[in-house]
Amino acid sequence: MNRKIVLAAVLSGVCLVTGALAQAQEETAETYRKRYELVVSKLGYDGVGVETILNQWAKLDSLDVDMLVAKFNYYFTKSQSTEVVVKPQKKYLGASPVLSLKDSTGTDIHYFQEVMYDDDLFADAMRNLDKAISVKPERIDLRFTKTAALMSYEKGSPDMALSYLLSMVDMDQEGCEWEYPGYEITDAFFAEAVQEYCHAFFRLGTPSAYNAFRTLSERMLLINPKDPVFLTNMGTYDFIVAKDYSKALKYYRKALKINPDDYTALKNSVLLARQQRNLKLERKFMSDFVRVAGEEEKTAAETRLKFLSEN
Repeated sequence: MNRKIVLAAVLSGVCLVTGALAQAQEETAETYRKRYELVVSKLGYDGVGVETILNQWAKLDSLDVDMLVAKFNYYFTKSQSTEVVVKPQKKYLGASPVLSLKDSTGTDIHYFQEVMYDDDLFADAMRNLDKAISVKPERIDLRFTKTAALMSYEKGSPDMALSYLLSMVDMDQEGCEWEYPGYEITDAFFAEAVQEYCHAFFRLGTPSAYNAFRTLSERMLLINPKDPVFLTNMGTYDFIVAKDYSKALKYYRKALKINPDDYTALKNSVLLARQQRNLKLERKFMSDFVRVAGEEEKTAAETRLKFLSEN
């Protein structure tokens, strides 16, 4: 038989075997994925049998992003435990108490449920997530997951979360083509996402979190100095945290000049004027606030405006 024909036949067989192996590998990865999803749906991220499936899946492909995210979820969940803590304030890390009682003196005692973390297991979770991010650095959903995990871990001192978000802002400015499976990335997507984290920082209500709120808003204003959302953020920081009413009003005026229907800027301007007992200024902002107020607030706002107009 012609040696070329024999060689061609051998190579053809090799290709067929290689193709069959690749197909079998793909099917096996899908098998593990489906098995994992089934177990998790019944038993949760750290349920019995999950670790075994993940280890087998990892042997098949140690760089499978879905497997790495699944490992993150496993260790992140395992790292958590809950404790009931007693605090004097009515809000703790943005949450309401699960129970409030009075002591023998009549003082309110508030009980909050707090998530605690095992440092070693949390580190294991983050190692797997970082590995997934290194495989798919443009996957912004993975980076959001990391930011949320850091915020949960750091609680009222979100220094690492802030630093990571600032690095994402830098990447965005460098032209990173973000991907989010199942979602369309619009021009406004990134700024809107950053604002969600600003809001989350503010809700925590601690000095460190307020500082993160201000720092991230300032960074976004360096990119777009006329963004009304982040101008309003700066006004809110100066109004609520710094108590610098004059500076806060300047930011609100700037935001309203760009977006006259900015609900937060209008409402806070009304509250700021009321705080300073400036009826003339309150009337000015209240007349605009009535236009944007929801049904529940509109009646009260109109009543207040009528009072202000008559005095």
